[in-house]
Amino acid sequence: MARDNPWDARAQAYRDSAPHAAGPDLDLLVEWAGAGAGRTALDVGSGGGHLARRLREGGFAVTTADPSAGMHPDVICHAEELPFPATSFDLVASRLAFHHFSSTVLALAEAARVTSDLVLIEDLLLVDERVEEAEKLRDPSHVRCYSLDEWRALFSAAELAIEAAEVIERQTSFSAWLERCNCTGETAEKTRELLSHRLSGDKYTSTVFLIKGVKAR
Repeated sequence: MARDNPWDARAQAYRDSAPHAAGPDLDLLVEWAGAGAGRTALDVGSGGGHLARRLREGGFAVTTADPSAGMHPDVICHAEELPFPATSFDLVASRLAFHHFSSTVLALAEAARVTSDLVLIEDLLLVDERVEEAEKLRDPSHVRCYSLDEWRALFSAAELAIEAAEVIERQTSFSAWLERCNCTGETAEKTRELLSHRLSGDKYTSTVFLIKGVKAR
C-alpha cells in the first residue's frame, strides 16, 4: 500500500530539474548500460524519470520503481523490498537516490537479486561531515553518503564485481538546489554556512560516483 511521502510535493520540481535531466554523469550511465534492444531494465528510486527516459530511448523496456506516488512510477515500492522475482531484469540502475534509502545494504542486495547481469549506481560521494550535515538540513530524508572504498565493500558483499567506477564533480545552482526541497530562512543560511567551502557565488559543487557492477556467475 502506498504511504504518504514528502517527495510527492517535490515531484514536479525534480521532473523540471535541469541537473537531473542531463549531464555527463547521465550520459556515462547510459553508455555503460549498452544497447537496449531486447533487454529489460529496472530504475530504482526513479524520481523525475530522467534515467528511465534515456534508457527507453536506448531501446530498453524499462520499469520504474519509487516510493513516491507523485513521481508516477510504474511500481510504488521501497528499494529495500522490491516486489519482483529473482533475475527479473537484465539491468538494474539507480541514479542519485541511494543516499535516501533507509538501508543501503538491503537496497543493493535487492538490486543484485533482481538483476540477471548488470547493476549501475550513481549517487553522492561522501565529502566530509559538514556536507553531510548540510544535506540533512536541506532535506531531512537524506540518510548517508559513503566513500568509494565503502561502496567497493558494499558491492563485494552483494556479490557484484566492479567493472568500472568514475568520480565526477557537478556544478549546480545553489539557490535552485535549496528551492527543490523548500529549504528557506535560517535553515538555508545554516546550509550555506556549512557548504561555504563548496560554493562559488551561486555555484555549488557536489561530487558523485558511478559504479558498474556485474552479477557474479
